[in-house]
Amino acid sequence: MNRLFPKLVMTVMIGNLLYSTPIATQESPTTKKAARVRISRGPEMERLDPDFAIIRWTSNNPGGSPVHYGVVRYGTDRTKLDQTAKSPIRLNPGHSETVFRVRVYDLKPRTTYYYTVDSMEANGTSDGVKSTVKSFTTPQSP
Repeated sequence: MNRLFPKLVMTVMIGNLLYSTPIATQESPTTKKAARVRISRGPEMERLDPDFAIIRWTSNNPGGSPVHYGVVRYGTDRTKLDQTAKSPIRLNPGHSETVFRVRVYDLKPRTTYYYTVDSMEANGTSDGVKSTVKSFTTPQSP
């Protein structure tokens, strides 16, 4: 029994060394940036409630760093989109398109909001895909 325990410990340690994946290798590689990023679908409302909305759009894969953000700039004045919501996404270099989904919080019921969408790398560099100004009106609270 005394010799069994050290063998078990050694087996577990060697197994961990052989089968564990270092954190650094789990990061997606940086891929070549797209020459031009275009929105192919949307932006559109995926969900619209009295106090929040989910806005979705699809673009060609922007490339660059693996971590990107979908960005929605919005406000109640078409000429003053002074609020920002963003959601992180990890790009899949094997996909030609990327679907962005951004949740916009703290909206007021029965209010019209104007918005544009964009995407950017984790370092804040825009992909240059800003949409035209769109609008939505939140429903009345139940």
